[in-house]
Amino acid sequence: MANLKEIRGRITSIGSTMQITSAMKMVAAAKLKKAQDAIVMLRPYSEKLTELIENVSAGTELEEVSTFTAEREVKKALYIVVTSNRGLAGAFNSSVTKELNVLLGNVNHEVEILTVGKKAFDAVRRSRTVYGNHSSVFDQLSFDVVASFTEQVMKDYSEGRFDKVFVIYNKFINAATQEVRTEQVLPIALPEKSSDVNTDYIFEPSAREILEGLIPKSIKTQVYKAILDSVAAEHGARMTAMHKATDNAQALKNDLVITYNKARQAAITNEILEIVSGAEALKSK
Repeated sequence: MANLKEIRGRITSIGSTMQITSAMKMVAAAKLKKAQDAIVMLRPYSEKLTELIENVSAGTELEEVSTFTAEREVKKALYIVVTSNRGLAGAFNSSVTKELNVLLGNVNHEVEILTVGKKAFDAVRRSRTVYGNHSSVFDQLSFDVVASFTEQVMKDYSEGRFDKVFVIYNKFINAATQEVRTEQVLPIALPEKSSDVNTDYIFEPSAREILEGLIPKSIKTQVYKAILDSVAAEHGARMTAMHKATDNAQALKNDLVITYNKARQAAITNEILEIVSGAEALKSK
């Protein structure tokens, strides 16, 4: 059994760790509120944008409108992988890289990776072709920053460098739940044609012009939404991980306190026995 000094040292060390994990939990909770508000406000806009494209395209052949809608043989694909720049968030980052490895294990075409987050870059830089690393977007996250590199992706796609583009990220469900999602960004998924849809509209400007403006904006919004989802999910995962770490540290500290008290009681008992034995020895002389 460790001596009393060692046990006291471990109890003090665990107490310091608890203060750190508790503080990190509170910081993550504060950041989560802001990130959650951002993604909750963006989702209706993104959904309405998709709905507009579906409605306007109901009487239009999208394949003839934009290069971003035409299916073609897949020779090379780009995967936009979104993680965080920091760890201590449980399985938040590893779940995304694991999903990427599973997907890449089932493809028979060339692949390039665009990383958003240092953890994704560290995971793929030695084994995969990295198209670009945009981990700095988290420094000042905004739609314009995300749109700038998304435009480059769209340009390369239209020029034939890629035949498909996907985004892999953690979707924010709630503070304790994140879900890894893989979504196709390019070509955009075509809406199902329905005979029940009323297409008797007069558009000004034309439906083609409207779609030419909406489709690029929808692509940029989809990537931006994935990153906002990931940010909110990251803070939720870190808050949950730090809460569990604090609870585990408290349980360990409680066990050590019990061990310390037992060791202290044993030491006191031994001292009493030595005193009594000494007194008895003196009496017998």
